[in-house]
Amino acid sequence: MAKRSPFRYFKTSPEIIRLAVMMYVRFPLSLRNVEDLLHERGVDVSYETVRFWWNRFGPIFASEIRRKRIQQLRAYSNWQWHLDEMFVKINGERHYLWRAVDHEGEVLESYVTKRRDRKAALKFLRKVMKRFGPPHVIVTDRLRSYGAAMKEIGNAQRQGFGRWKNNRAENSHLPFRRRERAMHRFRRMGSLQKFVSVHASVFNHLNQDRSLSQRVHFKRSRTAALAEWRGLCAA
Repeated sequence: MAKRSPFRYFKTSPEIIRLAVMMYVRFPLSLRNVEDLLHERGVDVSYETVRFWWNRFGPIFASEIRRKRIQQLRAYSNWQWHLDEMFVKINGERHYLWRAVDHEGEVLESYVTKRRDRKAALKFLRKVMKRFGPPHVIVTDRLRSYGAAMKEIGNAQRQGFGRWKNNRAENSHLPFRRRERAMHRFRRMGSLQKFVSVHASVFNHLNQDRSLSQRVHFKRSRTAALAEWRGLCAA
C-alpha cells in the first residue's frame, strides 16, 4: 500500500511549505519575518499560516531526517558523546534543557525538565541510549546527577570530564540561544520540547561546517543537503 502524502489536503505546493518551515526553524526569524520573505518571492500567506505549517510539518520533516540518520550514527565504532544542560525560562520559571551532542557537533537528543537531579539525568540518558545505542565515551561537566545516573545504568566507567573537554556541547547551545531570543522565549514545556527536537534535526541536516572544509566540498555538501530537504515526504 502506497504511503499517503501529508500534503494531500493542501492547495499550497509542498515546495513552498518546505521553504517556509526551513526558514522559520533554521534561521532566527519570526513568523512575520517569514511572511515578508515569502511575500517578496510572490507568495501571499499569513504568518498564522506559517505557524500552522510549522506545527503540522515540522515534526514530520524532523522525524524523517532523524530516521535516516540513526543508522548512520550507530555505525561509529569510537563514538563520543558530550552531555550538558542549559537554563531556559518558561513564563519566568526556570527549566532545564538537557542536550546530547556527538564528537562532530551533531545534536543527538534534547529533553526538557523542571529539575536538574539524578532522576532527570537518568531519564535523559535512557532516552538517548534507547535511540542511538551506547557510546564509547560520555563527556560531562561535574554535575553529580550524571555520575549517579550512569552508576545506576552501569556505564560509570565510560564517563569523562575535565576543563574545556565539554566545549563541544557548550558551543552547540549557541544556535539555539539565537533562536530563543528571536522567539522571545517560550510559554509551555510542550512547545519548547517540540521546537528543540525539530530545530536539532533541521540544523544537523543543513549545517555543513563551512569553516572546516574546502569551498568545493562545502558547496557539494550544501547542494546535496538542500536536494534531500526538497525531497522530504515526497509522494
